Amino acid sequence: MPAALGFATIAMFLLLTMTKRVSVLVALVVLPVLAALAGGFAGELGGMVLDGLSKVAPTGIMIAFAVLYFSLMVDAGLFDPLIRGLLRLAKGDPMRVTVATAVLTLCVALDGDGASTFLITVSALLPVYRKLGMSPLVLSGVVCLGAGVMNMIPWGGPTVRAMAALKLESSDVFTPVLPAMGFGIVWVLVASWLIGRRERQRLGALTGPGEEATAGEPVPATASVPGDETVRATAPAPGDGPGAVRVEVPAPRWLTLFNLLLTVVLVVALILEVMPLPVLFVLGFAVALLVNHPTWEQQQALLDRHAKNVVLVTTMIFAAGVFTGVLTGTGMIDDMAEALVSVIPDSLGGHLPVLVAVTGMPLSLVFTPDAYYFGVLPVLAETAHGFGTDPAEVARAAVLGQMTTGFPLSPLTAATFILVGMSGVQLGEHQRFIFRWAFATTLVMTAGAVLTGALSL
Repeated sequence: MPAALGFATIAMFLLLTMTKRVSVLVALVVLPVLAALAGGFAGELGGMVLDGLSKVAPTGIMIAFAVLYFSLMVDAGLFDPLIRGLLRLAKGDPMRVTVATAVLTLCVALDGDGASTFLITVSALLPVYRKLGMSPLVLSGVVCLGAGVMNMIPWGGPTVRAMAALKLESSDVFTPVLPAMGFGIVWVLVASWLIGRRERQRLGALTGPGEEATAGEPVPATASVPGDETVRATAPAPGDGPGAVRVEVPAPRWLTLFNLLLTVVLVVALILEVMPLPVLFVLGFAVALLVNHPTWEQQQALLDRHAKNVVLVTTMIFAAGVFTGVLTGTGMIDDMAEALVSVIPDSLGGHLPVLVAVTGMPLSLVFTPDAYYFGVLPVLAETAHGFGTDPAEVARAAVLGQMTTGFPLSPLTAATFILVGMSGVQLGEHQRFIFRWAFATTLVMTAGAVLTGALSL
């Protein structure tokens, strides 16, 4: 009964959100509650929801202050040199911008944290996409591909979980699939080139021969202010009132250098985990706000300006906490794992590692990372051992499929909502746009693992 309820809840969630019948937030809260009531868990519902909320609370806090921090840095012009460099390199070509997006994501994702990768890359590149009139789905999709492949590094979430669940070392799990990861990186670059070429054709069809997309271009207006600084009037951003005009004042050079140094220190601290991530972003934002906006009026204005973005992202994360809390507390996740393993026929037992890799990405839409690695993976590994297969191979297969390309698509991963929220796209649209490309990434890396001997066929 719990397994059937769990699968039905997931199916309804995907159906309702991908067809835009209800918002993701409503589906994340209402569907698991209805499932719990149907399963006779009404008396325990409050505790399960509270447990789920408490588990995502640190992530919600981190995201709230991270969004504020990087929004402040965007307003201060910290990423302007990067944006100008990308535009010069791309020469206004959407295809080159798309490839540059992949390269930047592959570099930034070395910190192993999907949330910070999405925060940094989307903050830096969204203005470029708006300037060229490119679809934000291209941005969220390509960032999804790049971050997914890089997520399999030893300090990334999937590899750490796989090693912990099966008590393996990095040499057992990551080292053998390193060549397959290389296959994945090459594929991401190829895929971004293909997606970018298609976006170039789409924009060309919209603007006509010889024209360029100019969405988001600065309004050609300047004015002088005391001190001979130049201010630039720009087109209003999404959410601004009718007739609004934004005025950007270049920050002093010393302030730009301070912001750059603070951001570098923050990123290094995040990678080294000097403190818990929420604490680092809280402290970082407080310092940045004080230095960049020293008066109460300026600070309040910045908070008012970006409050909408914070609310949109954090409420989604807490709603996801309700979803996972109920499915875990009712035992639906555990029963779903057992039901899944029970349907594997004996004839496929010898091919279990490849089967795990290929099905891993779709299953990321059903299971939370913790549920998969600590619930499903041990059962799969034990099953494979019974067929004479090394459990380490199953761990490698899980890393190749379940989280490397699935986590930026899964509604059960908080980081997904950071990506779609900051990009300004709907989860269902994001999934429809990039699913086949992400699944192809899994197939390419699985084939690479088989060719290099990391997985047996």
